[in-house]
Amino acid sequence: MKPCHSCQAVIDEYILDKQLESLRDLTVDDFNICADCATIVADACVECGGGVYVPQNKSDTPDYCPACRSDLIDRTGHDPGWNCDIASP
Repeated sequence: MKPCHSCQAVIDEYILDKQLESLRDLTVDDFNICADCATIVADACVECGGGVYVPQNKSDTPDYCPACRSDLIDRTGHDPGWNCDIASP
């Protein structure tokens, strides 16, 4: 069992896996943090409607989940970042 890189607590993989369920294609192996330090916002991804991971020390919620961001990079060759541009009407 690995320690959380943020708080050094032992990572409870069962609890973190349950918390990560809303993030497509991600498992506890993709994170080096415990469930207490992981912030997941359900239904926030503008592409798939799934959950997004809010990195530590960030106050704004990303628009893309990690899987959709990766898909967009693969499709377009361009990294959109975590937030989409708001288009003017």
